[in-house]
Amino acid sequence: MKFTRRKLAAALAAPAAAALAQPQTPPSPVPGDELAAARERNAAAAGALARQEVPMTTEPAFQFKA
Repeated sequence: MKFTRRKLAAALAAPAAAALAQPQTPPSPVPGDELAAARERNAAAAGALARQEVPMTTEPAFQFKA
């Protein structure tokens, strides 16, 4: 059986395209739960940043220019 380059490419690309077409992500939880979890992570990060002491003499890593 003879295969042309186009037929061979189509035969190899078909399974890959089929795999990409089907999402394999698990169903997302309830949107309210995601929002609550994001708010908790944000609050935890803000608390961790608030606990760090930075002296006033510390310069930023960049300069603001107008």
